[in-house]
Amino acid sequence: MSTFQDFKIKKQLVNALQDLGIDKPTPIQEQAYSPILAGRDFVGIAQTGTGKTFAYLLPILQELKYSEQPQPRVLILVPTRELVIQTVQEIEKLTPYINVRVEGVYGGTNINTQKKAVAKGLDIIVGTPQRLYDLALTNVLRLHSIKKLIIDEVDIMLDFGYKTQLRNIFSYLPKKRQNILLSATMTTYVDELIDGFLTNPLRVTISISGTPLDTISQEAYAVPNFYTKANLLNHLLQDTEKYQKVLIFVRSRANADRLYETLDFQQEASVIHSNKTQNHRSHSIENFVDGRSRILIATDVISRGIDIDKIDTVVSFDVPFYPENYIHRIGRTGRAKQQGRSMLLFTEKERPLKEAIEALMNYQIPLTDFPEEVKKSSQLIPEETDKPVVQEDGPSHMVNDSDIVIGASFHEKSAKNSKVNAKRKSYADQMKEKFKKPIRRGDKIQNLRAKRKKK
Repeated sequence: MSTFQDFKIKKQLVNALQDLGIDKPTPIQEQAYSPILAGRDFVGIAQTGTGKTFAYLLPILQELKYSEQPQPRVLILVPTRELVIQTVQEIEKLTPYINVRVEGVYGGTNINTQKKAVAKGLDIIVGTPQRLYDLALTNVLRLHSIKKLIIDEVDIMLDFGYKTQLRNIFSYLPKKRQNILLSATMTTYVDELIDGFLTNPLRVTISISGTPLDTISQEAYAVPNFYTKANLLNHLLQDTEKYQKVLIFVRSRANADRLYETLDFQQEASVIHSNKTQNHRSHSIENFVDGRSRILIATDVISRGIDIDKIDTVVSFDVPFYPENYIHRIGRTGRAKQQGRSMLLFTEKERPLKEAIEALMNYQIPLTDFPEEVKKSSQLIPEETDKPVVQEDGPSHMVNDSDIVIGASFHEKSAKNSKVNAKRKSYADQMKEKFKKPIRRGDKIQNLRAKRKKK
């Protein structure tokens, strides 16, 4: 295997890597360095934990020269706040001996503070699509100097509806630029984006999408409902030696909060989802990293910002709506050649989703017998009535379970379609009622005259 010395990386980067205790590149880093440094459009598909972030940062920082120009030359787009923070931290790890100005921007915080930071001048800006676009609209952030565009975790970014925001941002970028896409999985949406705006890109696939990692043992439990799943977890997690650092994935914000309230281990657990404040989310992750929390409950969207070592068990409490997300989930364990464990809990309604995962992996997840000593609950949550399984915790355009009603129609008839309607009002009268003022200037004069006559 080659070393970073073989890459002919400048001394400042070599020193930073040595400080981090890194001397050999991962396969994705080895194959990405030369083509990205040469300026080619690049698509890298590699499972999580394989070093994708350093794979694009190293050649970019190698080429990035000192400049005092105010507007950024490198734009990195990621889907979540946590990934913005994490990427900025990774850049800072590589640049203690290099003068690089970097800033991370994301929603949920004061945009004016971010505008001031951008106005001071940047070399690299990292952000979520919507906040980047909002800043571009203000003209404080100008993207005409961008030479390199990186879209990280592009699969989940497209799965959760950021395509429009991406195209809006593209309209502000110069046509002559280098495009770099990184993803854990390859989906139809990613293919469409590649075909739409990349020029003859080099594609590098380190591990085929859907291939389970060899260092992860997988098992599945057939469970009737939510509360029985919770009972099973309460039973299993009593073994603190076996389950020392457990990451639990749920489908929705409601399920995350509901599971946390149901667990017997609340003092040992933290929960994060998009309705939590940034301070809460950061604090929860810090507690999990530091070991103050043994259990972390998270939704899929938030999970892309979690890069934590030594997770021994990943639990898919709900089967993910997208089968590729299961691959990403289990990739959170079994890192650095350590053994990991994956546990999938599925109901009968979720069986088709489980089968889609197995078809993607070309692997049947071993079924473990349900423990006899665990009580099976008959209590159902609202989503377990007759409603279909729906992905949640994405952007606001996504449909939530609570928004779906099963029946002959998805809405009641409006008043205008009812047979018992009152006499229809004129358009002028409707406008007056709606805006509480005359719709023509002449009306105002007539009203004033009428008031004077009354006096």
